[in-house]
Amino acid sequence: MNDYTPTREDKFSFGLWTVGWEGVDVFGSAVREPLAPADAVHKLSELGAYGVTFHDNDVFPFEATAAERAEHIAAFRKALDATGMIVPMATTNLFGHPIFKDGAFTANDRAVRRFAIRKVLDNIDLAAELGAKIYVCWGGREGAESGAAKDIRAALDRMKEAYDILGQYVLDQGYDIRFAVEPKPNEPRGDILLPTIGHALAFINELEHPEMVGLNPEVGHEEMAGVNFAHGIAQALWHGKLFHVDLNGQHGPRFDQDLRFGAGNLRGAFWTVDTLENAGYDGPRHFDFKPPRTEDMAGVWESARGCMRNYLILREKSKAFRADPRVREALAASKLNELTRPTLAAGETYTTLREEDWGDADIEALANRGMGFERLDQLAMDHLLGVAK
Repeated sequence: MNDYTPTREDKFSFGLWTVGWEGVDVFGSAVREPLAPADAVHKLSELGAYGVTFHDNDVFPFEATAAERAEHIAAFRKALDATGMIVPMATTNLFGHPIFKDGAFTANDRAVRRFAIRKVLDNIDLAAELGAKIYVCWGGREGAESGAAKDIRAALDRMKEAYDILGQYVLDQGYDIRFAVEPKPNEPRGDILLPTIGHALAFINELEHPEMVGLNPEVGHEEMAGVNFAHGIAQALWHGKLFHVDLNGQHGPRFDQDLRFGAGNLRGAFWTVDTLENAGYDGPRHFDFKPPRTEDMAGVWESARGCMRNYLILREKSKAFRADPRVREALAASKLNELTRPTLAAGETYTTLREEDWGDADIEALANRGMGFERLDQLAMDHLLGVAK
């Protein structure tokens, strides 16, 4: 029987801010002691992860001097070297410090915008030094709570300007780094710019170097907007823009819960894994979750272990579902294979369609034909629930 033990080949990664979350929220103070980045690296490696990601201020404090910064980075690098863990992605904290209360790239105050871009440039250097290939940008404070507070068109101009500057810097330095936009509809701002996958895709097309910029969608963020995450990442893949992905759990359109992956919408998690494993994604399976405040450090590691275990279980179920002869029969009966065929055959035009002879009986036959989706969906449920025979 499969014991669902992760290996480096599974490409599981965690943010330092996940297992290192002290349990602070708007209603309560910390319930756990700070976790040193080096300790997080060692423990995640022991659990089977292959990579760790970070915001700049996960590794060193915002107020660190140059010497203190170097000391913190050295300790982090030593842990990476000792474990063989990699850094597939990095990002910058542009939301925690009070200076970013009105945003970073789109702050009304020009001086804040200049500081924010400089902060990212500094951390891009560190990301490149540590071998990161993806640089995520989450605009958690880029938004507003009232209509008069932000000129949205001007804000988008400034956001484009920031991405163009950062992209040109990466090109000029010769870094092997691409950027990934992380959408989110709200929280901490009342309304955040680029709230969904679709908004972000449209924005990327306006950049000077759109080929360098893709997406880092998160399960919880898209489900907060009430949309289907598996559909969203499928569209991102269709555009060639799924550069990275954040996996966690969420109970529908409410606050950002950051549950361990598989908790919350288990059915959605199944189709998420099915899409990632079968639609051509080859990047990290990155977990962006928060161990609940109820847990001590032993519970934190159980939660991290659970993220990987649930992914492996769902991957196995997806494989079994796709290999089931009854599923293949049901897929054929539902005409799904026809969806890959162009509507017009080679050499046909819209004129061909207008010349076809359609009788009432032909139309009625198609109208009366059932699609068989319920049988197909129940087969998926049987596999998910572990009762497929």
